[in-house]
Amino acid sequence: MLNEEICKLRDKLNKSIEDGQDYSITYKLSVELDELIAKYYKEKQKSN
Repeated sequence: MLNEEICKLRDKLNKSIEDGQDYSITYKLSVELDELIAKYYKEKQKSN
């Protein structure tokens, strides 16, 4: 599930960059993506 969220958010971030959206939007998406990735690895580490 987290993996799907990461993929969707990555796509949003890429589109934001491609469309030249305001930096604050791109930055917000980037921070959200970083947090999801950190959460993903934290959960993965717990399961191992």
